Amino acid sequence: MRANSISLVVPAYKQEKTIAKDVKNLDKALSALPLKHELIVVVDGYLDKTMQKLSKLKNIEVVALGYEKNEGKGFAIKKGVERATGDVIGFIDAGGDLDPTQISLMLDIMDWNKADIVIGSKLHPESKVNYPLWRKILSWGYRSLTQFLFGFGIKDTQVGLKIFRKKAAKDVFKRIVVKKFAFDIEVLAVAYKLGYHRIFEAPVRINFKNISSITSSSFWRVIFWMLWDTMAVFYRLKILRYYDKK
Repeated sequence: MRANSISLVVPAYKQEKTIAKDVKNLDKALSALPLKHELIVVVDGYLDKTMQKLSKLKNIEVVALGYEKNEGKGFAIKKGVERATGDVIGFIDAGGDLDPTQISLMLDIMDWNKADIVIGSKLHPESKVNYPLWRKILSWGYRSLTQFLFGFGIKDTQVGLKIFRKKAAKDVFKRIVVKKFAFDIEVLAVAYKLGYHRIFEAPVRINFKNISSITSSSFWRVIFWMLWDTMAVFYRLKILRYYDKK
């Protein structure tokens, strides 16, 4: 069934420099769609002036949520999904790396294939990606691991742009535990577990802007916590059968 409305959740962590521009670009992209839209920004910790920047925006309808302590991307998106009302519910990373105009194509792919979920993929043949080498290495290794552990047929699980049918979003996100790392893997693992197997990949345009922000120590710290959280998802899924519970 074709959607009449879309809710887009934007997790925002220390985005005071870009949030106003991000929201304007997202609102422009959503306004071009032939359906009603709802833009939900979740400020993941009052650590800078992101919320103040949102409050000063004019002529744009945006739902601004937030909380004092930084909890992680997964926690922020879960909060936004709980609030969302659209027939289709999606999320996109803040910062402007991802081109939001691709959402239109993702909605078409959802309709054409009667998909439960459509995810952005860097490996789609039509994707245009400006990505640093360290991210490519990390993505390849992590993709190989998750395909081995979870049997995903999906090529790329990590892009921060995904859309869901409302029922799938509500069913999946209420079960999500991971707050920070391996959040995307948990979402897809839970979706598979609940029977939402019609998951399709869509091309994305990515211009990664924070190429020089990574350090050697933070690189290995990210890898450690991604592996830790990923194995925790595997343990809950395969051993505890945690996600079977209502």
